[in-house]
Amino acid sequence: MQNNAENETLLTPAEVAAMFRVDPKTVTRWAKAGKLSAIRTLGGHRRYREAEVKELLGGVIPTQRGAAD
Repeated sequence: MQNNAENETLLTPAEVAAMFRVDPKTVTRWAKAGKLSAIRTLGGHRRYREAEVKELLGGVIPTQRGAAD
């Protein structure tokens, strides 16, 4: 059985930002604030676990403006 960490999909800040419809700098601020965990590449770039992002996104969708009450 392979380690799940090897198979997980990692997203760039731009990809996460597009999912949340925010600026990539906002995603970086979320990571610095501890709202989202980031993995650093060897080059120092941040990457985010797709499963964690989708979990957070699932909690955000119902509270977006324009959602039916």
